[in-house]
Amino acid sequence: MTQITPDQILAQMRQLTQAAQSQTSNPVAGSANSSFTDAMSSALKTVNQYQMEASNAANSIERGDGGVSLVKAMIASQKSSVAFDAAVQVRNRVVSAYQDIMNMPL
Repeated sequence: MTQITPDQILAQMRQLTQAAQSQTSNPVAGSANSSFTDAMSSALKTVNQYQMEASNAANSIERGDGGVSLVKAMIASQKSSVAFDAAVQVRNRVVSAYQDIMNMPL
């Protein structure tokens, strides 16, 4: 079983920070829109992938196949649940921001 250490999390955060800083400091509005769209699309594809893996693992357990353990199926299920909850929270924040912008006086 692989354990995630705080050092691994910090290393990933540093890599993401460096990647964000390496982008141009003054992006064109079209490319910013494109990068947001690409990021959301990528995140939703990842959520879908996690849900498919969890579904396949659950089906394998139900059929009694020996290839997947109950522990791995539960981990896949929890990973899928956390990813979906995060996607819903991002959607809620985007909708809230949109509503705030639409309610601003001109």
